[in-house]
Amino acid sequence: MQYFNLHTHVYTSQEDILELVNQYPQEFDAGLPNYSIGIHPLFINQDRLESDFEILEQKVALPECLAIGECGLDKRSETSFKIQLDVLEKQLLLAEKYQKPVVIHCVHAFQELVELKNKLKITTPILIHGFSKKEQLAKQLLDNGFYLSFGKNLLRNPELETVFTNTANHRFFLETDMIEEGIHEVYALAAKYKKITVTELQQIILNNFNTVFKNK
Repeated sequence: MQYFNLHTHVYTSQEDILELVNQYPQEFDAGLPNYSIGIHPLFINQDRLESDFEILEQKVALPECLAIGECGLDKRSETSFKIQLDVLEKQLLLAEKYQKPVVIHCVHAFQELVELKNKLKITTPILIHGFSKKEQLAKQLLDNGFYLSFGKNLLRNPELETVFTNTANHRFFLETDMIEEGIHEVYALAAKYKKITVTELQQIILNNFNTVFKNK
């Protein structure tokens, strides 16, 4: 593995990249070599939650499953916030049971996310995917034990450079999510911002991968 893509919806099957491909329970693809699987707050279907959780637990137990997610909280969702909290809590407890990291989608609910993590005393790593917020929030999340993953917004928003460069090297990952650019381009810009070589960046992220994804 030369590159690690923490979160993508598209499997590209490139030999130099380990891709953590996002999956949802009802659309599971057994052909993917590595995946995360979770119930997204925008796609909660209360009529099939029991079925979703049955599939989720089956797939989380497999070695190809590196993480639970993306899951989380989103105040734009039509699903009530209380139900979102309940669904996320169950997934966090599942992650704790199987000792798998969690990939989080969070919109306008970071305070509640921090409170839930601390209330449940979650010990498995929790990673905020697609981080795009200001340094104050980044610091709060890092202080509470979260990891930050950067991708689309790092490429699109120059103001994120300071937040990224001030994030400790042992606490970040890189991703593509659904953008057209590849992970190589994200690494190139990240290395430029950190003022290091791509090779040095690859070693940093490999170290982080080995720390977070201990079961792999």
